[in-house]
Amino acid sequence: MILKVGALASHFTLLGIDGREYSLPGSLGGRPAVLVFFKTSCGTCDVAFPYINGLREAYPGDAWRLWAVSQDPPGRTIDYAQRQGITYPVLLDAPAFVVSKLYDPPATPTLFLVDSAGRVAYSTHGFVKADVNELSRLLAAAIGEEPVVAAAAGDGRPDFKPG
Repeated sequence: MILKVGALASHFTLLGIDGREYSLPGSLGGRPAVLVFFKTSCGTCDVAFPYINGLREAYPGDAWRLWAVSQDPPGRTIDYAQRQGITYPVLLDAPAFVVSKLYDPPATPTLFLVDSAGRVAYSTHGFVKADVNELSRLLAAAIGEEPVVAAAAGDGRPDFKPG
């Protein structure tokens, strides 16, 4: 069952495509994090990643973490990350799917906001602009920034796409 808001975020360690290990909560250092579970064959992920990347641009700096958790092998993941312009850590969960089994994302993409206390503060799956904007608002509050509209209406992309 998907981790619910308020639940302690499951601890894990995964290898990134950069060869480094990332662990939750160890690598967070008390900072909030957004985890994005994705597949390289996911058309909804293709729609969502420009907005997810926009969160990193809207809230630069070291006050929070953004990790993409791939459910595909390294080669496909690296190619996808390059095509999507992902500049933050991309973690490999395939082939055992240990972390996916812990978090149980119902679709891709699924995003989790983990607060600085290590609890799930928000989650959403598929792509809904309003959900991305809510995530942006909650993240901004967690890091003491002014919120930005991360997914503007009327930008030529769909407001909703199921995962």
